Amino acid sequence: MSTRHNHESTFEINPYTLTQQDFSNYSAVMDAEFTTLEDKIRQAANLCRKLRDENRDLRQQLVTLEDDRRQLSEKIDGARNRLEGLLQRIPE
Repeated sequence: MSTRHNHESTFEINPYTLTQQDFSNYSAVMDAEFTTLEDKIRQAANLCRKLRDENRDLRQQLVTLEDDRRQLSEKIDGARNRLEGLLQRIPE
């Protein structure tokens, strides 16, 4: 005995009855949503570009600051060596 299920096929009904909206209203809402999504994607892309540029600038600043730190460290080491040399010449 076979039991046949009475399931409604979505292929047999108007596709827009699933949304309970007219095609014209559905299209206008969808267009508005696409426009909003497009704006959000554009904002995200601009933010990514801005952050990439900022990251590049920060990396360059880091390189510059590391070079400055290295030069200052060398100067401190040189001054320390000269001071130690002078202290060895002073009689006790």
